[in-house]
Amino acid sequence: MIEFKAFDNGFEYIQVTNASASAKIALQGGHVFHYARQGEIPLLWVSEASDFEYGKAIRGGVPICWPAFGMNNPSLPQHGFARYSMFKLLSCNEINATKTEIILSLQDSEESLKLWPHRFRLVLKITLSEVLEIGLETINTDTNEFTVTQALHTYFQVSDISTAKVRGLDNKPCLDALTNKRFTYSGDIVFAEEVDLVFQEVDGGIGLIDSGRDVKITSSGSSSVVVWNPWIDKCARMSGMAKQSYKTFVCIETANAFDDFKVIKPGESHTIRAVIQ
Repeated sequence: MIEFKAFDNGFEYIQVTNASASAKIALQGGHVFHYARQGEIPLLWVSEASDFEYGKAIRGGVPICWPAFGMNNPSLPQHGFARYSMFKLLSCNEINATKTEIILSLQDSEESLKLWPHRFRLVLKITLSEVLEIGLETINTDTNEFTVTQALHTYFQVSDISTAKVRGLDNKPCLDALTNKRFTYSGDIVFAEEVDLVFQEVDGGIGLIDSGRDVKITSSGSSSVVVWNPWIDKCARMSGMAKQSYKTFVCIETANAFDDFKVIKPGESHTIRAVIQ
């Protein structure tokens, strides 16, 4: 079942339900802000304090950071402008009773060209079943090449951040974004303070080990992964978060960040994809 809904303030989203799972997708940002398999607690975390208002980013779910991740392009807003932009729904396809595909798009506009002087088209494909698959294709419709950094900035719900672990990044090159130091990471990632790590040369699946369930994230078109939790002090300062929010989520982001930037030539495209199960 596919339903078109809106909050009382007019903020529009699509609600998808099938025999496997349910999801909610905001048209602003093409933002998946709810996904849960039938009979299970939500896989994605979203803040109870988050704004669902046009022009404000949703805190949680899967924000799309594009055409810049973080401040990789200082001339753009942090994480780019896609997460504030209105995507157009291209198609809804109920493939069978257990699988649904939603395709949205975003293209350059007079407003986007003022921020970033390139013509483009994004195609966002979201496939909902017992597995959540998100693919973002960037198509260069300009006459010049352009460079993008980007991320599917996924917030995963955890029962207790102090006991959660992220596995699969052992022996990978790592940038600590808090100290700007580069080193080779060793072991599992655990959380007892603020963590903001950018991994490169990632070529395998990532595991999130949480009490009661394990989550696997497989990526393509991406060799960088970001792991982030703001911990106590930063969480208290951030908009759209309660003071204790840091305890119940971790971000594991499929990315093209820092050294993993992509140069896309005219008429060519690049797709970044995350499969979560």
